[in-house]
Amino acid sequence: MKRVMIIGAGKIGETAAFLLQQSGDYQVTLADSNQALLDKCTDSNIHKAKLDVNDAAALETALEAQDIVLSACPFFLNVKIAAAAAKANTHYFDLTEDVATTNAIRDIAQNAKVSFMPQCGLAPGFISIAAYDIAKQFDTLDSVRLRVGALPQFPTNSLMYNLTWSTDGLINEYCNPCDAIYEGERKQVMPMEGYERFALDGVEYEAFNTSGGLSALAEILDGKVYNLDYKTVRYPGHCHLMKILLSELKLNKKREMLKEIMEDSIPFTQQDVVLVFVSVSGTINGRSVQRSYSRKIYNQEVGGQDFTAIQLTTAGAACAVIDLHAKGLLPANGFVKQEDVNFKDLINNRFAQFYN
Repeated sequence: MKRVMIIGAGKIGETAAFLLQQSGDYQVTLADSNQALLDKCTDSNIHKAKLDVNDAAALETALEAQDIVLSACPFFLNVKIAAAAAKANTHYFDLTEDVATTNAIRDIAQNAKVSFMPQCGLAPGFISIAAYDIAKQFDTLDSVRLRVGALPQFPTNSLMYNLTWSTDGLINEYCNPCDAIYEGERKQVMPMEGYERFALDGVEYEAFNTSGGLSALAEILDGKVYNLDYKTVRYPGHCHLMKILLSELKLNKKREMLKEIMEDSIPFTQQDVVLVFVSVSGTINGRSVQRSYSRKIYNQEVGGQDFTAIQLTTAGAACAVIDLHAKGLLPANGFVKQEDVNFKDLINNRFAQFYN
């Protein structure tokens, strides 16, 4: 039985702990510096540990007793956890969307005896694995487009949005430069730009550039595709209002203030839907072809507990790659890209059932 420590007892961390423990194949420890969050986890089969990741010695000691660690912490804590995992020879996974953090972890992974796999959630994570699987079916590539939205089912406010996951991560995506390939040139584009409208299943949406969702696709497909981009999906009107907050009121330079405003003013909802859409065009056997992948995942009950769609899709994807690693289907050491995952292995994994 593999020993897994999940650091970060928020919504995603607790969900991952629940899913892994329910499988019966993992001994799970949920760790956090906040005792109140640990107390919310009432599953007696999940071990709880109070742990401050800023205490390097305590962190390394805790990881030495584990085979695997999953960081469900804010992105700015992940480098500390990865560094401790390297010293403790503990396989490392995380959910970060932050590109600079991922690059730092790539450096830590050099010559490591264990594996380091950041960006294991929904986007980045599942979406880039799905997109790369479709892209590999083509002889030549014209465009690869990734679209993901974590949305309320019943929006009622002017932003047409409810908080469903990490506010730090959300702000990071809205404010940081975005990787893309445009007309064959790999570049960074501005967040909140590249605006478009589209409809899916009779519902109208908007999409715009956000940071971090491509994982390593821009690197892998550089020189092979004409256009590649990742955009976040929202209901129409959201982008315009957020640009007023971020650009005109300059809250993109006051992220802690923006976080406080959003968490005070935008309610959390349990009734959400995750939209996943990939579209790839190019040639196959000399013919122009487009192939797509689309899913809508809703909040649902699992094992007698209610979970949001973003909890299940994010934690489920992370648990799936951990499970594939435990089964020897991923590299055992060094830096592991999301695109190293075989999509069929992923989609058939028990923890990725929510995508079917």
